[in-house]
Amino acid sequence: MISPINILALIIAYLMGSIPSSVWIGKMFYNIDVREFGSGNAGATNTFRVLGKKAGIPVLIIDILKGWLPVFCIRYMIDLNLQSEEFINLQLALGVATLIGHIFPVYVGFRGGKGVATMLGIVLALNLDAALVSIVVFLTVFLITNYVSLSSIAGALSFPIMVIVVFHTTIPSMALFSLVVFVMVLVTHQKNIERLFNKKEAKIRFILKKKDESSHVNESQTSE
Repeated sequence: MISPINILALIIAYLMGSIPSSVWIGKMFYNIDVREFGSGNAGATNTFRVLGKKAGIPVLIIDILKGWLPVFCIRYMIDLNLQSEEFINLQLALGVATLIGHIFPVYVGFRGGKGVATMLGIVLALNLDAALVSIVVFLTVFLITNYVSLSSIAGALSFPIMVIVVFHTTIPSMALFSLVVFVMVLVTHQKNIERLFNKKEAKIRFILKKKDESSHVNESQTSE
């Protein structure tokens, strides 16, 4: 159902998703645009790589929150059955708008990130149980390998498995969206997948010594 409040909610979702936390924090506190270093992405992973955990942690939290807030809070703006297909479809539309905002942020020339952290916020609002399983899968793979890209792919794969196979969703759009999540992560991580196969993918360790953090920018200049 298209209504003025739904249109307004979609615009707000896009603008919220466009908040470039990594770019603003990098420029404000480090005088660095993270998109000019490392992988060139305006996301949490590249922020950890370029600026260290003191910048990476708040960027990660903000990017998750900006995905979660529009999708979760819409329940307080409209009068719909929260289990209905109509409500779920509205949530999905808001999630897509938020994700587009993150990938193509209006505030900084439409050059954003890959959207993994923001996607996490979206799926937490859509299906908390499935999202929590995906987080456990992500953390398990990351602790074993230290590859964020591989962990993201594994976590994304677990989401449609949980939604479709374990929880047996009866809403076609939700099943389709869960599959799109996995495909999107694969597409946005094509270069990472190539580097994984070539054993050139950089590992990320969030527990870092101070001297390691001070050398992030120099190291990232030669990093993909």
